[in-house]
Amino acid sequence: MNFDTTEPAFRLRQGTRPLLISMPHVGTHVPPGLAARFTAEARRVPDTDWHLERLYDFAVTELGASVLVATRSRYVIDLNRPPDNQNLYPGQDTTGLCPIDTFDQSPVYEAADLPGEGEIAARREAVWQPYHRALRNELDRLRATHGAVALWDAHSIRSVLPRFFDGKLPDLNLGTADGTSCEQPLADALLSIASAAAGYTAVLNGRFKGGYITRQYGDPVGGIHAVQLEMTQCSYMQESWPFAYLPATAGRVVPHLRRMIETVLTHIEASIAASAPNLVAEANRTAIPPSPHGDASS
Repeated sequence: MNFDTTEPAFRLRQGTRPLLISMPHVGTHVPPGLAARFTAEARRVPDTDWHLERLYDFAVTELGASVLVATRSRYVIDLNRPPDNQNLYPGQDTTGLCPIDTFDQSPVYEAADLPGEGEIAARREAVWQPYHRALRNELDRLRATHGAVALWDAHSIRSVLPRFFDGKLPDLNLGTADGTSCEQPLADALLSIASAAAGYTAVLNGRFKGGYITRQYGDPVGGIHAVQLEMTQCSYMQESWPFAYLPATAGRVVPHLRRMIETVLTHIEASIAASAPNLVAEANRTAIPPSPHGDASS
């Protein structure tokens, strides 16, 4: 089954420092043929991680991070779900790889016009796979260039969603897959910054521990340190239609975001610097010694 690929699956802006910021849920594009099957509510794509490019602009323009941005709506396919649609939070309600309902449990599709396995496979090939290839390639590029790399998976969500959690969600939800996706000192430093942010609440590995991206790519032993941040949208924007960006509100949280991003970079670059002598020593140890008789070819 063919799938509309006229809109690229992502935008990638390559930076110069060992940090990639992934934004898998900021996309709003829905191919026209698919949008025609959506309900009026779903065509507004309300469960988008709105305005994150604007919120994190400082990290790209001032701190040298790379950024990978999805263009398709999560209603087309969710880039932070496993390709086999496995539930990452067993026993808890979640939306799937190709969601059929919104966070408010309203239907995405009119009538029973749901995607079948063939259509899901086509979306996976056209959108999911290109995004993840780009993510892997950029992580590999940065790790090869610097020796190690950090992956920051940026998300936001409405602060009150009874379907997924009780009451109001903490504002700054850090996830490290229960400590497996990055070194614990980095996670602790980030939680310290988030917890000290006046006017905001914070948690590490609470309701949101990190989705597929954090769990799949985080490999601290292999030089990839992955962290997810799920922010409440009320921290920077209007949570209801028309989902407006609120500059004054956003301006209060950005300094805390900046401190966290700077801490990630400091941690990674310090670990790179610390490992440099070891790399030199290893290179010297494994180098072929010169012949005592000089160059045999002379």
